[in-house]
Amino acid sequence: MYNRNKQNVYLQNQVMTATPKKLIILLYDGCIKFINLAERAILDNKMEDAHINLIKAQNIVMELKGTLNFEDGAAIAEELDTIYSHLNAALIKANIDKDADQVKKCCLIMQDLRASWLEV
Repeated sequence: MYNRNKQNVYLQNQVMTATPKKLIILLYDGCIKFINLAERAILDNKMEDAHINLIKAQNIVMELKGTLNFEDGAAIAEELDTIYSHLNAALIKANIDKDADQVKKCCLIMQDLRASWLEV
């Protein structure tokens, strides 16, 4: 329990002191983590765990969608908005179907987006 509290304090400090770019990267990292956990859960036939992790991933995608700035970067924001909408729909479908292949495709998209953000 003590180590868990130390980890929570570390994560909280990381978020509180992060730049906006770093916060986006942290969201991508979290989404990728939950998608990977969901894929593993599907393969292990732990459907409730898969559902929980896919919902967490969807919530992060919606948070990313909410960070888009349509005034300063309209073209990029619109493109990302479309990608996030499609990704969210794919996560919903993967959750309904419990489709590990679809989950993997979602993870690859998130990894590509994360890599792009690192180059900004």
